[in-house]
Amino acid sequence: VELVESGGGLVQAGGSLRLSCVTSGSRFAINVMGWYRQAPGKQRELVATIGRSSGSTNYADSVKGRFTISRDTVRNTINLQMNSLKPEDTAVYCCYVKDLWSNEYWGQGTQVTVSS
Repeated sequence: VELVESGGGLVQAGGSLRLSCVTSGSRFAINVMGWYRQAPGKQRELVATIGRSSGSTNYADSVKGRFTISRDTVRNTINLQMNSLKPEDTAVYCCYVKDLWSNEYWGQGTQVTVSS
């Protein structure tokens, strides 16, 4: 499975960005899709996940009510709509999928920078 992210950039606090991730390869085996982020000097943390078939979602407490994850099962894309962005949201955001055998795959990441 290959993952390619897009949509990162620089935005002012309070602004919005939309991240997208296109998957290719053995897409039929994807079970869970999601986004993680890593800020400088910090550990990687979960942002949000979504079940490919069920559509059930899970969010980090820090982004609940501001971020929305969605998926397109036909195109096998994962989207992350980020609203009311804060400087502490600044990080490299990575697309993530886990297949039916619990193998994990990661994208290269896209930089999101929120200025105050």
